Amino acid sequence: MKSVLVVSSDGQAFDTIAGSLASDWRVDLVACTPSVLEAIGGQHHDVVFIDLHAFFPPDSANGRPAILQAHAIPSAEMVILTPPESIRQAVRLVKAGAHDYLTYPVATEEVHLVMESISTAMIRQSELDYLRDRFWRGDSLEVVQTANAAMREVFAKIRAVAPTKTTVLLIGETGTGKGVLAKLIHRHSNREKSQFISVHCGAIPDTLLESELFGHEKGAFTGAIRKKMGKFEIARGGTIFLDEIGTITPSAQIKLLEVLQEGSFHHVGGEQTIETDARVLAATNADLKQMVADGQFRRDLFFRLNVFPIEIPPLRDRPEDIALLAVFFLNKLDRELQKDISAIHPMVMAAFAHYHWPGNIRELENLMERAYILETSSMLTPESFPGELFEGVGTAPAAVEKALLPLAQARRLAIEEFEKAYINDIVKRNSGRINRSAQQAGITTRQLHKLMSKYGIHKEEFKSTV
Repeated sequence: MKSVLVVSSDGQAFDTIAGSLASDWRVDLVACTPSVLEAIGGQHHDVVFIDLHAFFPPDSANGRPAILQAHAIPSAEMVILTPPESIRQAVRLVKAGAHDYLTYPVATEEVHLVMESISTAMIRQSELDYLRDRFWRGDSLEVVQTANAAMREVFAKIRAVAPTKTTVLLIGETGTGKGVLAKLIHRHSNREKSQFISVHCGAIPDTLLESELFGHEKGAFTGAIRKKMGKFEIARGGTIFLDEIGTITPSAQIKLLEVLQEGSFHHVGGEQTIETDARVLAATNADLKQMVADGQFRRDLFFRLNVFPIEIPPLRDRPEDIALLAVFFLNKLDRELQKDISAIHPMVMAAFAHYHWPGNIRELENLMERAYILETSSMLTPESFPGELFEGVGTAPAAVEKALLPLAQARRLAIEEFEKAYINDIVKRNSGRINRSAQQAGITTRQLHKLMSKYGIHKEEFKSTV
């Protein structure tokens, strides 16, 4: 079902908007408060009618920081609700990315007009998305979702280079997804049915790196008791991904240069020339140009690797994608672990927006997995995340937090909080005795066990309670 969110304290505006829409639209209402952008940033709605004061509080002297939040609600068309005397500020928000604006009092005819305009825009966008996504394999569509301009450029480069056999250098901080993008390139090349071999160069001891990459002959060194094929032989006809390429030894650099220039190499301790047509994808979190200047990396090898560089922005520079990635990881975890957790608490999304993400996407994925395992309700709550995530993020009273949620979500959260407190109290009063606790609660012992399991309550904790 398509959904509309109305962020306003004007009841008449909500009634008019709700009454103007067809029955297949769900309409939610959230009161306009100073923290409303953070609170609703992680929720999905197709259209958001939002009061101007969410961006420009009445006592705000400078609206510039607020304008920068015009894309704070991902994947939604925004319509600004404004008093007539503040139209100039509404126009600024439209220029910053909002779809349109309506003035108070809201008129039914104007709602119809703006919704028709939005529907037309949605149809055009879906057509563009279809044409764009025909290139991507079906199982890659979630990976290539982005609302960030720099990441759209990254995916455009991947689309351009994937069908070729050109060497690609992926540049970015640890955890930005270089390995995922390397697989994406292979998946969309004409080598997809051949081997994809990944080598983490930084994790292999220097003494073994050449043997790992190029193979060795029996007796080539102490411990070489038999002949071994290298990764470049195994990847013949396919793709080899060299992660942390900046860590390889000078002698390995020479051999890699030979592979890139001639398509050939020799086993360690061998004389026979071995041919390979493996496509090379490399990745680094180091500044290879500086390493060349410092004499730590061969200049000719750098030029061979740097044929088609792709720079991947850190997560802190793509805040528009945090909600998309969080939902992606939540859906992935739900498919794998099947705990039926379907939402992320607004306070968590607010903390995500403020956090610096030194570990980038990998850190976000790890935090989501840890929280999913710990969570006992149907929503990922702040209690399941490390406390340092919320440093510098203001906390709101629980009642205010719930008021910022859709009614159904707030009701479910309140019921779960009550159930958890009730079950914990009754088991504690009965010193962990399940039969007596179930009898007093008016439920079966099986139902009580199920609720205790859901909320992580263990009877052993109360055995000594008097």
